[in-house]
Amino acid sequence: MRLLFPAATALGAVAIGVAHYLAFVHVPMESTMGAVQRIFYFHVPSAWLFYLGALLCFGASLGYLINRKARWDAFAHASAETGLVFGLIVVVTGPLWARPVWGVWWNWEPRLTTMSLVLLMFAAYWVVRAFGGPGQGVRRFAAVLAVFAGPSIYFVRVAVNRWGGVHPPAETASRSDDVIKLTMYTCFFLLLFVFGLLLRIRYRAHRDALTVRAVRRRLARLGGI
Repeated sequence: MRLLFPAATALGAVAIGVAHYLAFVHVPMESTMGAVQRIFYFHVPSAWLFYLGALLCFGASLGYLINRKARWDAFAHASAETGLVFGLIVVVTGPLWARPVWGVWWNWEPRLTTMSLVLLMFAAYWVVRAFGGPGQGVRRFAAVLAVFAGPSIYFVRVAVNRWGGVHPPAETASRSDDVIKLTMYTCFFLLLFVFGLLLRIRYRAHRDALTVRAVRRRLARLGGI
């Protein structure tokens, strides 16, 4: 068990390296957009993983509001943090891709706008958890915020089809060339492993913090006797 974490970390580093090799070396150049299209292999999987982190945070926050178990809150906190890492990848790679293709760094079209709003809501969740303190009221407020924000992912999913815009619909990836599609899904599963590793690290960190606080409270009570 002591070697499990270093081995998983090493595998995570290998997964990132393999994803970069597939995206920048293995897959052929896309004929229309050229080299900038290679961002696709990180942009789309990262968006999916941000959705996954947001949905896990939503589910765990709902569980915490129902049963008040600290482990649900810790998992929600870890899920939000991990999802935000991949959300930041999305908002960084998106403009880098948009500038050569659309001619602008940012376009206030439906999918970009809804994605930004959901990302900001979960960023607000992180700010509350990071600076609000360990109190139960803070945890409940953050959980309510996550439960409110989670269903908003639906609007990101349907934004292009319902309100138009220049952003490609999600179904475009499934209709892509077989090599492009295979590379994209392979990169997704490689990054999913990294997602799971980061989630595990942050969850353990929050559980350990809960244990430390519980021990400190017990020692304080014993010292006051």
